[in-house]
Amino acid sequence: MSEKLTAVGAIGGAISTEVQKVIIGKAHVIDNVMVDILSNGNLLFEDYPGLAKTLMTNTFADALGCDFKRVQFTPDLLPADITGTNIYDAKKGEFTFKPGPIFCNLLLSDEINRAPPKTQAALLEAMQELQVTVGVITHKLPAPFLTMATQNPVEQEGTYPLPEAQLDRFMMKMSVGYPDRADEVEILNRRIARKKDAVEVETITDPARVVAMQQAIEDVYVDPAVRLYMVEIVARTREDARVLVGSSPRGSQALLKTSRAAAAMRGRDFVTPDDVKSIAELAVAHRLILKPEHQIKGLESGEVIQDVLRQVPVPTV
Repeated sequence: MSEKLTAVGAIGGAISTEVQKVIIGKAHVIDNVMVDILSNGNLLFEDYPGLAKTLMTNTFADALGCDFKRVQFTPDLLPADITGTNIYDAKKGEFTFKPGPIFCNLLLSDEINRAPPKTQAALLEAMQELQVTVGVITHKLPAPFLTMATQNPVEQEGTYPLPEAQLDRFMMKMSVGYPDRADEVEILNRRIARKKDAVEVETITDPARVVAMQQAIEDVYVDPAVRLYMVEIVARTREDARVLVGSSPRGSQALLKTSRAAAAMRGRDFVTPDDVKSIAELAVAHRLILKPEHQIKGLESGEVIQDVLRQVPVPTV
């Protein structure tokens, strides 16, 4: 294993450990967020209020040493409130560009489904091309750039569901889930011990090193049989009788990137089928549109992915 990939695994583990000082009992979620960051992908958290979605994003930003901005999405938020706008400078007699909060390394788009589609769409170019166009001028975003968005599955009154095209631009969609009783007791114990709400988080890395870690993931080997396994999983979502629209090729790309990152986090320079299985639901399920009759019955996209994983023959590599 190369020194670069060994370093990626070590630094990724150190960041996960640091975040676990704040987020109790969610090691698997934290590791998956780290996989998403190493894959240079956008992440959507969907879960109930108060489950530390925003806190987790804040904590990762601190541990990564990255420039962090937060935008609270509301019905009256305008696209220019995110991207920035041209402002007239009376002294110079010309317009100058004033950057919006999107010009950062890690953007928290809080309650993204509370803003109308026009405002949600302001993120599309940034999420895919890592740039923002205002007027006729295109402005590059700093590297690394990714957005972590949150939305609640309840309180749907006055919300605007994300269109499928935008969901497809999120590399992973996940939930945090409630802590168990022992973990919740530990949360209270730590709060009493530190005598304040804020938690001190050590900075482990910096933006330049994060970019280097993302580039190092490109050296993780993927056997042709494993590549075929990824494609077969995605292709079967298009053939499933319960699915109206299957995953786009972005789904297989996401499987490739996240599986490589998962392998590096586990101390390997090659991808195994287990790496693909561990990440498949998070990377592909949100890209499916189920047929209405199955949605009414309460079928979840994740169940379809799990069925596909059981059906597709696992390669031996």
